[in-house]
Amino acid sequence: MSDLYTLRDMDVKQLNALALAYMGDAVYEQAIREHLLRSGRVKPNTLHREATKYVSAKAQAACVRLMQSNGFLSEEEEAVLRRGRNAKSGSVPKNTDVVTYNYSSGFEAVIGYLYLLGRQDRVKEIIGITIDFIENPEEEGTV
Repeated sequence: MSDLYTLRDMDVKQLNALALAYMGDAVYEQAIREHLLRSGRVKPNTLHREATKYVSAKAQAACVRLMQSNGFLSEEEEAVLRRGRNAKSGSVPKNTDVVTYNYSSGFEAVIGYLYLLGRQDRVKEIIGITIDFIENPEEEGTV
């Protein structure tokens, strides 16, 4: 699908942080859905319940904070995270506090940014670490 449209790197770097988060949300959601299906969880009710553990603002914020504390993100990714975290969405989160929601938006902005730049290996690496963290919270300090 991405072959149909082209964005120059310069265009991606100038996109609004909320637009990056919008893209990142979709990329991350699709990756989680695929992960769940490939791991044998196929009942619709189970899928929805399980997916929520991965895509919640709380889980995303916890993962990105861990990545920050371990220096896992590059300077460029940290800058995009800050842009996403500081962007004003104009809406109030329903099921979480504003700070958690902002970190979650930053996480999604990083995923969207990397995806639109075509850095698929890095997207997979970050999503893989996020999945590991959510599935093995007892090993919290490892990234």
